[in-house]
Amino acid sequence: MPYTTNKNMPAIRREAAQLVYKGWSTRKVARHFGFSQSAIVKWNQKSKVLGYHPIPTKSSRPHHHPKQLKEEVVEKIVVLRLKTKRTSEVVHQHLLNEGIKVSLNSVRRTIDRHGLMKKRSKWKRYHPPVDRPYPLKAGDLVQIDTIHRMINEKRRLYVLIDVYSRWVYAKAYEKINSRQTIRFVNEAQRHSVFNFNMLQSDHGPEFSRWFISRIEKNHRYIRIGKPNDNAHIERVNRTIQEECLDKIPNDVFKINCELKKYLQYYNYKRLHLSLNLKTPSQFT
Repeated sequence: MPYTTNKNMPAIRREAAQLVYKGWSTRKVARHFGFSQSAIVKWNQKSKVLGYHPIPTKSSRPHHHPKQLKEEVVEKIVVLRLKTKRTSEVVHQHLLNEGIKVSLNSVRRTIDRHGLMKKRSKWKRYHPPVDRPYPLKAGDLVQIDTIHRMINEKRRLYVLIDVYSRWVYAKAYEKINSRQTIRFVNEAQRHSVFNFNMLQSDHGPEFSRWFISRIEKNHRYIRIGKPNDNAHIERVNRTIQEECLDKIPNDVFKINCELKKYLQYYNYKRLHLSLNLKTPSQFT
């Protein structure tokens, strides 16, 4: 019989095998269903293994192909993938370096066929990318983040840095939410001598869609799983903690008092290697 795509065939095969099990001859079952006797015999043999389950239709893919990869090449691709844990392009280049000629698509299909391809989760929300502006002047790209250092989950320290000038503003609050984030950005804007043209943050709850819709400034999220997009703010978080926060208790009032003094030093007196040993105030 030719290959079929009838979705009811697995159940029909099961019913045919059950009639044989009940005492019908394979010839009688074949006449009853309109199939050959040899087909009924094969279905009956498969039912002994599967039991009372539908007998699935096998794939129509051929077992062999004249242009298929040799087994040693397939094994080499799998070994390289497991050893290097790198992308298909890297595995493909390793094969070429060893004198093994194979197409990149063949490498990808082989890795995918062996379950070694890391695929995007269908449950992950899509975040449309926004081009990262190249900072040519102060305010072109301002990164914002929170320091998870306070007494509980509600008390955090907001930190904001301008990528071009390295100008920093920070303040601790009793509560953390989108409304508080807007207050912090507005307060930082009042203290700065330049306008914030683009804000960049991670996907934290304090930087929600509600915050974006009311901040009245351009905003972009960093890429999922790419904390290096916020490298400047992550580094200044560490600097603030090492040079200021580690010396004072977890009290919001005391932290803000010390931060006010420290930011004066950081923005106007502290020399930065990334600024050719100049201060942020000299670049704003």
